[in-house]
Amino acid sequence: MKRNILKKWGILLLAILLLSACNFTGSSDSGETSTSGEGNTSDDATTGNEEKVLNLSMENDIPDLNQVTTTDGISFDILNNIMEGLYRLDAENNPQPAMAESVDISDDKLTYTFHLRDGIKWSNGEDVTAHDFVYSWLRALHPDTSGSYSFILSDYIVGAEEYANGEGAEEEVAIIAEDDKTLVVEIKEPTPYFLGLTAFATYFPLNEDFMNEVGTQFALNHESILYNGPFVLTEYDQAMGVTMVKNDQYWDIENVDVDEVSMKVIKEKSTELNLYEAGELDRITLSSNDVNEFKDSEEFGTETEFTSWYLQFNLGKAPFDNENIRKAFQLAVNPEILATNVLNNGSEPAYSLLPPDMQGIGDQSFREIAGEVIEPDFDIAKEYLEKGLEEIGGELPEIEILTADDTVAKDGATFVQSQVKENLGVDISIVTKPYSGRLDAMREDDFQFVISKWGADYNDAMTYLDLWVGDPASAFRGNYHNPEYMDLVYQAKEETDEQKRIELLIEAERILLEEDAVLGPLYYQGSAYLQKTHIQNLVVHPYGARLDLKYVTIN
Repeated sequence: MKRNILKKWGILLLAILLLSACNFTGSSDSGETSTSGEGNTSDDATTGNEEKVLNLSMENDIPDLNQVTTTDGISFDILNNIMEGLYRLDAENNPQPAMAESVDISDDKLTYTFHLRDGIKWSNGEDVTAHDFVYSWLRALHPDTSGSYSFILSDYIVGAEEYANGEGAEEEVAIIAEDDKTLVVEIKEPTPYFLGLTAFATYFPLNEDFMNEVGTQFALNHESILYNGPFVLTEYDQAMGVTMVKNDQYWDIENVDVDEVSMKVIKEKSTELNLYEAGELDRITLSSNDVNEFKDSEEFGTETEFTSWYLQFNLGKAPFDNENIRKAFQLAVNPEILATNVLNNGSEPAYSLLPPDMQGIGDQSFREIAGEVIEPDFDIAKEYLEKGLEEIGGELPEIEILTADDTVAKDGATFVQSQVKENLGVDISIVTKPYSGRLDAMREDDFQFVISKWGADYNDAMTYLDLWVGDPASAFRGNYHNPEYMDLVYQAKEETDEQKRIELLIEAERILLEEDAVLGPLYYQGSAYLQKTHIQNLVVHPYGARLDLKYVTIN
């Protein structure tokens, strides 16, 4: 694995040029020293007070740090480290008290009384109070200010759905600040994972006075965010990345080891690897081409997560407004080849939507109970294509597949392109956009089909299956609208019998994939990575906001 001398100098030159272009050197506005590279120290290094700096990368640009409106994993990863909810997932993915010190749960499991800690502060020194949670949650629900994640509150809290639909009053939403330290929440049905939900970004607090002060500039730069998490932003550029430093107002600062974190947007895996080998990054994910070279290294590791990749067909655009053509494309792609030969990073082939280890009943996962739904079959795919062509007049329009511009997404799109050509004889072209551009195109209904993914927000099948419930239909979810599917999901939300509930969800997944062919499953995401040996306890959760830097230690 050693490189020759000339290549090493080339790598170092590349690193210097890239870091200069990204403006990740020099001092931040707050006066903190922003450093890059392994072993960099503060001006006090000669006294032995060496700064602990963690250098990471992101595969794509940062779409939106507004916790109320954001929907993507990259933004959630950042928010999870600069903000904090009532609870926080620990290193074993279990919710633990955070802004809340404790909670009392009623015997019927419907009323949660959270008791906030003493000494919890915003980064400007003001107290974090129960009123901050009430204000934030209502903002996330109000029709004028809410985003796509309002459901993660409205599905659970009494009165929230009516308020979100503009049919109920604020006073009827069962979120009450009894005083600065006491928050009472009433939920509709017993929900075993509700404490875990309070660790999710949409449940984070907001300071009303600060929000009124920054107005529409909220979350557009590092100065227009008020922080209550382990870190604060000192630099924020959507296209380039962020720099974070330890939050001196954080209640648990004594257990935060890292002084500074640099997270750069680096879309190409080859560039990422070069910077890692030059000592400018502490952890990277590997492309499939590099796994075999590094798999015996002590710095090599793999991990899996609750993230499903799939083809999202747009039922409102030709030719995917035709069910048979959707089924043809769905069955013409072999996930086994994609996961094993193309990705080669620990990802598993997907034949359904929900990942293998998603919670089911007792010791059985959802997948173990339900079995697989889709089995690729190229001969049947051709039959579906012939039927579809007959129904639409015998000729396909020009077809484009939309994808983000990172290496993994582009590799997936290229594979699908080759499979469709080989197994259906159909030519398709690839449209590549930045990650946020891909999301915007989906929201604006500007796609035929797309390489997309969804990472679980919590450990339950509902985190996937309620995405395709909505009236009117959402362009972002392929303009899918099936009352039978919606009814199954709604029944499952209200069903208290575990066996009946999971049967409803299993049938909903079958209709979504097998009957209506809304999606073409591709793979369950895994990753192979390299991590410097002096970095320990870097937590990557399999669901929710994945990246958690509170626990990282640097030796």
